[in-house]
Amino acid sequence: MSKRDLLLEIGLEEMPARFVTASMKQLSDKVQKWLKEKAIEFGAVEAFSTPRRLAILVKDVSESQKDIEEEAKGPAKKIALDSEGNWSKAALGFVRGQGMTAEDIYFKELKGIEYAHVNKFIKGQPTSQLLSELQEIISGMTFPKNMRWANQDLRFVRPIKWLIALFGNEVVPFSIVDVETGRETKGHRFLGEVAMIEAPEQYEATLRDQFVMANPDNRRSVILEQIKSLEQEKGWIIPVDEDLLEEVNNLVEYPTVLFGHFEEEFLELPAEVLITSMKEHQRYFPVKDQDGKLLAFFVTVRNGDDRHLEKVSKGNEKVLRARLSDAAFFFKEDQKKEIADALKKLDSIVYHEEIGTLAEKTARVTAVTGVLADALNLKAEKDLALRAAEIAKFDLVSHMVYEFPELQGYMGEKYALLKGEAKEVAAAINEHYMPRHADDNVPPSVIGAVVSIAEKIDTLASFFAIGVIPTGSQDPYALRRQASGVVQILAEKKWNISLEELITLGLKGLESKGLLKRDLEEVKADMFTFFKARVKHLLQEQQIRYDLIDAVLIDEIGFIHSLVERAHVLDAKKDEAGFKESLEALSRVMNIAVKCDHKVTVDPNAFENEQEKALYEKYQTVALRYAESKKEKDRFEHLISLQSEIESYFENTMVMADDEAIRNNRLSLMKEISDLVSGFAAMNKIILS
Repeated sequence: MSKRDLLLEIGLEEMPARFVTASMKQLSDKVQKWLKEKAIEFGAVEAFSTPRRLAILVKDVSESQKDIEEEAKGPAKKIALDSEGNWSKAALGFVRGQGMTAEDIYFKELKGIEYAHVNKFIKGQPTSQLLSELQEIISGMTFPKNMRWANQDLRFVRPIKWLIALFGNEVVPFSIVDVETGRETKGHRFLGEVAMIEAPEQYEATLRDQFVMANPDNRRSVILEQIKSLEQEKGWIIPVDEDLLEEVNNLVEYPTVLFGHFEEEFLELPAEVLITSMKEHQRYFPVKDQDGKLLAFFVTVRNGDDRHLEKVSKGNEKVLRARLSDAAFFFKEDQKKEIADALKKLDSIVYHEEIGTLAEKTARVTAVTGVLADALNLKAEKDLALRAAEIAKFDLVSHMVYEFPELQGYMGEKYALLKGEAKEVAAAINEHYMPRHADDNVPPSVIGAVVSIAEKIDTLASFFAIGVIPTGSQDPYALRRQASGVVQILAEKKWNISLEELITLGLKGLESKGLLKRDLEEVKADMFTFFKARVKHLLQEQQIRYDLIDAVLIDEIGFIHSLVERAHVLDAKKDEAGFKESLEALSRVMNIAVKCDHKVTVDPNAFENEQEKALYEKYQTVALRYAESKKEKDRFEHLISLQSEIESYFENTMVMADDEAIRNNRLSLMKEISDLVSGFAAMNKIILS
């Protein structure tokens, strides 16, 4: 079957950089899905994007759909034929729906019953007759933000300026918002011209001639190569932030790296201020020397060639100079304020209209910090933690954080040190925001970690208390990230503070202030479920099998580090010899224990055979050793050591005895063993191969 290449390009006004990559992938996925649904065979797929275009090139697209021959099953023979042997309405309706006639029916036996069948043959349509449906694919694309233009009804990321749809050398005719498909594309806005794409395979090369690198991976490689070359030439180190690189790559069509300089006096500003000013506002990369010290240079990427780079550099220097001058002014002005004065301003800043002010939130966080410090038996560190909690938000009213919100915490640490606060307190102000994102570290210090947990648990409890709970992809207050942060900290610090205790602690302060707008137990249940999902996510990231995760999460969460350790023990043991037999024994106990609806104190005098006595004595020994063990691996070994006694017990003992007293005694023993085992994991939830 002959094949052709397919090219689709959407020309646009400049898109926001953060939308480009996802939009390119969306277009590629939608086109491939459509081709598969239409049974059109195709080869390799290349996706392209720049700020002004989204495109896809599909190689070796079949010129027609595959012919389809399939067997369709209809009603049973006794339904298909009436008492006189004529075709029933059910049979006639079946063949009509298949585009066939009653003459095409044959019967085929399935599991002892004959059913009516027909063989369908569907001739594949020419691909060229179907490609106009690409219009619907484009119109159906979705974006985080849309816009309409002129008098058009279509909502799209940016106005569509041109469209290319080529199947081989032929244009696929359709239009969107009065823009007709053709073979005309546009080169670089200033360096290129309008160009004609005669065939799909010419797309990338034709645009390259017009100063457009349509392949984002190629643009990225060029940027990195030029940065590396500049590093070698100057002896610099240019740290490349991946998020910034992604954004810059989606701002240009023809990248050229250049550098600029700023006044040495600005190096007196904190490094975070300089880097944030360059990165967030100007999309510049900072420059460091071989020792990691920040230098008075910056690196940027021009959307164009290497002509007149000196002028471009001077222009960028002028803009950055203004930014840094503002930052220097803010830094100087902020130092004139005392921490106490800044804290007073928190009284007038509403954190949330139903939750209260920032000052009120700070008071709650400080109270939780004190309780946590006592639970962890902190002594001298408790006072430092309380001070950190008291002043953790003071930098939010600074000029610098107002201008650069990304610097919250960083500036708090700097200003606290300048005002004479203990270095541990200053560090905790910064650390209490950690982890700031999925790849961030937890707070390194105990003080920072305590305040971080206190702040996060108060945030979660506050929003759950008023019924603000994330649903689907909606999480405007980043509560999932906050909960994940709590889970990460508890897992890494290995603190013996149960998640259930934390939830209760977080809600206690709200309840005392009358901020609980829902039933307390209902809020606790919702928070528990929410945290459970975060713990599950953590274990999934650690490649723990789903049934093992379900097994350790069957009941209370308890100590996070212990739960994670139990999951890893099961994961390490699951392929070992004897694991299956041990779990089968423990599972058998758990399965029968659910029948214990009248638990009594186990009476050894009521035992009727030696196997009952042996299991009971072994259970008592195991329970004691289990409680004394510090490692989950040892606890698991103690549990599976019951295997032999359990197997002998069931071979010689009928648990569901006719005598009620004996039955209850046996079921109660099963329940006690089951409770011990379930404290480790629900062994009967684990899938045994």
